[in-house]
Amino acid sequence: MPEAMDSNALYNITYGLYVVGCYSDDKPAGCIVNTCFQVTSENPTLAICLNKKNYTLDCIKKNPKFCISIISEDTDPMIISSFGFRSSRDADKYADFGYVDLDGAPAVKGNFCGRLVLDVTDFIDCGTHVIVISKLKDTQDGSGAPMTYEYYHKVIKGSAPKNAPTYRSEQESTTVTKKDVRRFKCDICGYEVESETNLPDDFVCPICGFDRSHFKEI
Repeated sequence: MPEAMDSNALYNITYGLYVVGCYSDDKPAGCIVNTCFQVTSENPTLAICLNKKNYTLDCIKKNPKFCISIISEDTDPMIISSFGFRSSRDADKYADFGYVDLDGAPAVKGNFCGRLVLDVTDFIDCGTHVIVISKLKDTQDGSGAPMTYEYYHKVIKGSAPKNAPTYRSEQESTTVTKKDVRRFKCDICGYEVESETNLPDDFVCPICGFDRSHFKEI
């Protein structure tokens, strides 16, 4: 991006949060994405965006079918932490939640606004990311209000993983706070909390469940 360009306008684009589920051979894999949109209404076509370094993209290229679970404001935050800040290369993201198979794609169990099952039709190279074009095969209704990216940042106070299209560096995202207020950030999931003193010994992250030792002052 040109140095003279003000990137703040980009952060006014609205996003949601979605769990993408697919299979790696016979094992379930997946990740969180914030870019998912409907392209056509008749014979619905949808698109998601994945970083080229994302293991989920590798799996979808081998087995071109996946499920989207639309995250609601009532979805367990631990699902966001597990699927957003770990890789399926190294971790079983479904271990704590379980999953159901929807027409050949794994869907993590939990409260969601709905589910979409899709077959991939094309991949579009966008430099660091790939847009995955897919045809809708099936749906499953859910409940709750869809979680927007703004809600995730302002209410849950989460941050974007480095592979996300909307990732902002510490320098970009730092804001001025009161002089006597200290800010701490979880090095596991990016959750931030403010306090006038050190965090209490029994403090745990409300997103990923890790203890105070994982919070660094910023």
